[in-house]
Amino acid sequence: MKNSHHFHFLGVQMLTDLVLLNLCFVSSYILKVPQSTSLNFHEWILALIINALWLLLSFYFKLYQIPRFSILNSTIVRSFKTIIFHFSIIVVVIFLWKDTYQYRQIIFMGYVLLGITLFPIKILSIIILKKLRKAGYNFKKVIIVGEGTIGNQLANYFLSDVSTGYQFLGFFHNKSEKCIPSRKVLGKISDLEHYVKENHVDEMYCAYPLHKRKMIRSLRTLADNSLIRFKIVPDFRGFLNKRMQLDFYYDTAVLSFRYEPLSQPFNMFLKRSFDVIVSGTLLLCFLPLFILIGLGIMLSSRGPILFTQKRSGKDRIVFNCYKFRSMYINRESDSLQAQKNDNRITPLGKILRKTNLDELPQLFNVLIGDMSLIGPRPHMLTHTEEYSKMINKFMVRQFVKPGITGWAQVNGYRGPLDKKMMYERVSFDVWYIENWNLLLDIKIIFRTIINMILGEKNAF
Repeated sequence: MKNSHHFHFLGVQMLTDLVLLNLCFVSSYILKVPQSTSLNFHEWILALIINALWLLLSFYFKLYQIPRFSILNSTIVRSFKTIIFHFSIIVVVIFLWKDTYQYRQIIFMGYVLLGITLFPIKILSIIILKKLRKAGYNFKKVIIVGEGTIGNQLANYFLSDVSTGYQFLGFFHNKSEKCIPSRKVLGKISDLEHYVKENHVDEMYCAYPLHKRKMIRSLRTLADNSLIRFKIVPDFRGFLNKRMQLDFYYDTAVLSFRYEPLSQPFNMFLKRSFDVIVSGTLLLCFLPLFILIGLGIMLSSRGPILFTQKRSGKDRIVFNCYKFRSMYINRESDSLQAQKNDNRITPLGKILRKTNLDELPQLFNVLIGDMSLIGPRPHMLTHTEEYSKMINKFMVRQFVKPGITGWAQVNGYRGPLDKKMMYERVSFDVWYIENWNLLLDIKIIFRTIINMILGEKNAF
């Protein structure tokens, strides 16, 4: 059967990763120890540990369990987790090893080579997998049992992209008039048992309302007895239309309405590590620029170089937000946001604000943990109080640390906005919180740099 190629593809992936892993470390070894012709006993043991640990971590992080949706994101994230944990454990092993100084540079260069080569190969493997699925390999045959909009939504998903690897066979239900005419109705519920005996079906999706317990139980029994995986499609329309998180408190199911990736410890560690590394590096690189801007501010107007303002952060915690001072000293700095053609802004301040350079001191806020590089922008305390009463979900933004830039800002929602535009900004911020991943942060950084170069109409 064409579906059996699934296991062959996973086997090839696993073998490719192991070959790549060993090539990277062998290449690093040859570059650092060119005079060596063979590995000694300790080096063979280390090589065995490296390979065994990779296999253990790759299975633990489900690196070879490729989902049929969000393939790219999940594969990149799982690969990143595997490399990070693999690196961390091997570093500990190396530092406990005898003569560790001989191996530190070899190991470090090996991981650099692995990071450079593994991700492009993973992306290539995804492209190949999508091609195979479009050609009819690695697919699952599925049917939908039930009627109504929710069943049709699921059918639309199956039919929208054949590269997901689903072959939609059709519907079974007793009210065919509710089914979209173009859909294939295979029969009534009474015809289902005969159909699954005569046809190979991999998965059965039940789109009946949850209160029809007797019907759902009978369908589950039929699926179990027919070697078919049974799945229920609950209808949450009307009050929920987004990703959720299902947890079990012992035997009690608890459904969280909002999925928050940054509530997971590993993601928190990953984002914080990224923030510290990038902010620390940028502070060192921009030190001459800090000095030049500071001198410019001192010479162009009276007052301090830095402007410090109380802002509301994660979990309502108030912190001191730092910026290069771009205004003349005035009494409204803590209550009135900058406007277009604002006469409080200094000539140098106009340049700083237009290029976002006035935000650079917030790298200190990131380094000490008050802020993140990417996140919803922090507001003045008075504005937080005002907008939280006016705009629904405004306080959701404070589930995460505020950022120097954010998803709303790179999409044009920055500066003073009316109520409608502020609602849009909040929507972008909430979307970011519910869909965070490290690649999204990197994308926002690049878009911010582009906007800084090209200029933004709302930057003043």
